[in-house]
Amino acid sequence: MQSTLMKWLTSTEKRIPERVVHAKGAGAFGYFEVTKDITRYCKANLFSEIGKKTPIAVRFSFVSGESGAADSTRDPRGFAVKFYTEEGNWDLTGNNTPIFFIRDPILFPSFIHSQKRNPVTHLKDADMFWDFLSLRPETTFQVTWLFADRGIPYGYRYMNGYGSHTFKLVNNENEAVYCKFHYKSNQGMKNLTSEEARALAGTDPDYAIRDLYNAIARNEYPSWTLFIQVMTFEQARTWRFNPFDLTKVWPTNEFPLMEVGRFVLNRNPNNYFAEVEQLAFAPSHMVPGIEPSPDKCCRFTDLSQMLEISLYIAGQAVLVCRYPQISFGCQFFCRSPSTVHIAPPREIMKGWPSNSQRNQDGAPNYYPNSFNGPVVDPAVREPPFQVSGDVDRWNSEDEDNFTQAGIFYREKLADDEKERLVKNIAEHLINAQEFIQERAVNNFTQADVDYGKRVKAELEKLKAHRNRTDIY
Repeated sequence: MQSTLMKWLTSTEKRIPERVVHAKGAGAFGYFEVTKDITRYCKANLFSEIGKKTPIAVRFSFVSGESGAADSTRDPRGFAVKFYTEEGNWDLTGNNTPIFFIRDPILFPSFIHSQKRNPVTHLKDADMFWDFLSLRPETTFQVTWLFADRGIPYGYRYMNGYGSHTFKLVNNENEAVYCKFHYKSNQGMKNLTSEEARALAGTDPDYAIRDLYNAIARNEYPSWTLFIQVMTFEQARTWRFNPFDLTKVWPTNEFPLMEVGRFVLNRNPNNYFAEVEQLAFAPSHMVPGIEPSPDKCCRFTDLSQMLEISLYIAGQAVLVCRYPQISFGCQFFCRSPSTVHIAPPREIMKGWPSNSQRNQDGAPNYYPNSFNGPVVDPAVREPPFQVSGDVDRWNSEDEDNFTQAGIFYREKLADDEKERLVKNIAEHLINAQEFIQERAVNNFTQADVDYGKRVKAELEKLKAHRNRTDIY
């Protein structure tokens, strides 16, 4: 009897394990509304007319932080938006930074490993953290962004979001352009200093989740304006940087921001686990008119996300196969009670333990078929584009890794922001071994001589202070 009871209790207490990345987060629901006409660039139905509204779900998160991490931890924030369109779900995943640490997707697992706990000590390890970053100089721009004031947003409402990758937009004439997505906070950008963040970690470690939830509960609905940048194929061929490099931005003075619409979050989840924890995103979920570009990381992202989702395995629940059927992942799910659900989603993976529907009422799960199974929709076919050159494993290590990081340091940061950036880096880098410190300083120096010089001076100051303290 006791054994049976224990088995029952054990089975009912099973929970989906936390994500390896983006473990801690907050979610809310609302709508996207078109405010400007971009149909000359994109045929996607959700952009078809000014005033059109599309239901959305948004999940904010930490990239490397664990589920119990303080919300004021210095870490990139995830910013993922699910658009429930009539043409299917569009999952626009990104971060609160327009760039990323790496441009080569094969390095993604190694990068994540370097930011996690040491597998021997189970402690955060400055050697691991800075060893990888200093050996990959293309991380310099993102590292600068992370250790500047923008590295700790004052809650989710006060940060911008970016699709980060380069995408492709296609119009009704099959004319294509390259595109980047930006979402600017209408609450304005606010950040925390390191001192404020440390104090908040001790008094309210779940501050960002609480702030978002309470604002919506008070009917102070946060909103963001969606912009795009557009680059023609010809501009891409002749631009001085690789336009598909995830470690670089497109300067707005060359490729201006164009307003598209705004999205508003006006409903909190009723069940956090069901509506937010099981709100999985697959960047391959695009709609006609929105396609991946030659950005290597863009085409890889779906794999990394799906690998992340596969870690949700718990008992018989295999979310990697099941999440499109969960109500908040279902492409036909809509929050408007007047909307008619014209058809349930199809489950191609028949016979899996996670299968939650009726096996397509016996329809086949293969193509081609003669029995009302999957079909090819020409509307979602990617238009052709020309390529040239050899197909080979390409090492992008020696691309320009420092120009934009230097511009950001010199032109975007005020003097007080530079002081805080240098101090933040030095206080973290001091815990790494000296040869790693030297390599990191060399990267900062190549971005800007003053930048590297000041980081080195701050490190020397911290070392001197430690030596004096050691005497006593």
